Amino acid sequence: MPTQIEPMLAVPGELPLDRERYGLEVKWDGIRALVHLNGGLRVTGRHGADYTRRYPEISGFGVKSAVIDGEVVALDPRGRPSFVRLQHRMHLTDPEPRMLELYPVAYLPFDLLYLDGLPLFDLSYRDRRSLLDELDIGAPPYFPGDSDLLAATREQGLEGVVAKRLDSPYRPGVRSPWWVKVKHLSTTEVVIGGWKPGKGRRAGGIGSLLMGVFTGDGLTYVGHVGTGFTDAALDRLHTLLRPLEVPKNPFRNEPPWRNRWVRPELVGEVGYTMWTDELRLRHPVWRGLRPDRIPAEVTR
Repeated sequence: MPTQIEPMLAVPGELPLDRERYGLEVKWDGIRALVHLNGGLRVTGRHGADYTRRYPEISGFGVKSAVIDGEVVALDPRGRPSFVRLQHRMHLTDPEPRMLELYPVAYLPFDLLYLDGLPLFDLSYRDRRSLLDELDIGAPPYFPGDSDLLAATREQGLEGVVAKRLDSPYRPGVRSPWWVKVKHLSTTEVVIGGWKPGKGRRAGGIGSLLMGVFTGDGLTYVGHVGTGFTDAALDRLHTLLRPLEVPKNPFRNEPPWRNRWVRPELVGEVGYTMWTDELRLRHPVWRGLRPDRIPAEVTR
């Protein structure tokens, strides 16, 4: 088995018209992770990130030789994935028992890439899922493409669904139209290029973050976000950003304030209502840092 596999990715969009050719999965609001089982257990994320010690709750499932694709999630009291709760664990490379108790995570498998030394990439999604279900390791079910799963996830406050072509192979590292993610809330990743000092209760700290995405001209400013933060999140961001401060504006277009600039090394996620014609995010709300993403990937 290869030591590193980049997960296959979905494109954003709407439910396909030929829905009978697809299976629907719940889109889990968590962190992508692959479990490698081959005489031991290793958990990896995108770009080779090692999550093995970060999420000790992930066990071997009683399987000796396999590579499993899935999502790490932290559940809220109602049993729904909570990205806010997961934030408490994402940055801990060796979490203490207290954090494991306060913010436990679960692993939700949804694909099978290797089994007993045999690669499964060229099998169809339907066949890979059948083999995964036979392992009986707690994989959430998928549903027919013409089911009402999208409406059900909206009613339950979940993020959305992923429509996957039943005959599609698995292509590592490829963002393929064979998989389509359909979200109820629009979200996007942004690169932090600076921050605006706070006032009032936030005086001396961060008032809002300056967001950018990479275009053909470089890092382009797309707005600032000042809502959705807890006090603890602002304190942590202040600690992370201060060592990254630089005197020069990293954006190709300067935001209209006096700001503190930083090297564009941190990626975050925000919810928003729409993109404006001026390439600005309307009504952005902070959701959290994305250490599993690299800045160069964050594009419009």
